[in-house]
Amino acid sequence: MDLEFYRKERLLMSGVISVITPVHRAGLAYLSAAYDSLASQHLPSGWSWEWLVQEDGGDVDSAAVLPSDSRIHIAASRKGGPHVTRTVSLGRSSGDLIKNLDSDDVLSVGVLARDIEVLTNHPDVGWTTSAVIDLLPDGSTTTFPGDPVGGRIQRTAVYRHWSQHRRAQVHPATICARRDLVLALGGWMALPASGDTGLLLGLDAVADGWFHTEVGLQYRKHEGQITADPRHTKGPEWEARMAVIGEHARALHSLIAGEAPNVLRSNSHPIS
Repeated sequence: MDLEFYRKERLLMSGVISVITPVHRAGLAYLSAAYDSLASQHLPSGWSWEWLVQEDGGDVDSAAVLPSDSRIHIAASRKGGPHVTRTVSLGRSSGDLIKNLDSDDVLSVGVLARDIEVLTNHPDVGWTTSAVIDLLPDGSTTTFPGDPVGGRIQRTAVYRHWSQHRRAQVHPATICARRDLVLALGGWMALPASGDTGLLLGLDAVADGWFHTEVGLQYRKHEGQITADPRHTKGPEWEARMAVIGEHARALHSLIAGEAPNVLRSNSHPIS
């Protein structure tokens, strides 16, 4: 069976998009707003969403701030940071599409329907992202600069931009991707920050993407967020994160091009 046909048929049969949200105790302050934005989504006929809320540690108690809704599935895991927590949650999900949603962010109306439409109608596209606006503490918003042209993003285009600017031209917090690709890449990179950027560059290495020019996310700015930490954009940790993200992407590019890593090319230890 043709791979593109298989993916389209599988999506039509599945009809579930899994929204994955890691949350630690401080993140509870915004979790109900994230739920409200999810509950306001109108999906194409035959589709439904499930929300995998994964607590980063045993002291969170998300149920205390969320309504009773059979579509919400809460579980806790040992503290590992947001990206490890997301990947743990991936193991509880059932959808053929995986959507990222941070606990402090807000989905824009219609974004899930747009993600589903593209990934259903374009089976050779592996992932989508959307335009973002920053949601400031006073409730005002500002635009996210540098958006690309809407539509298809050719494979490796995100890496080429990232390699020059050390930031992607699309926002990794808005990723929606095919389950098989997310699993093949091992989920989110196990980093204290930028694990979603690592996943984005991995997806970019293996498949074309898509950019929605319509705003898909309000990205909340506040003092407690990981990206507010000075180590997020400079210093030894930042340099190490950028190095492993870039090397991971380049290794994927080489594998896809048929260039096996050195360890696989060696004849001294044949693989049995």
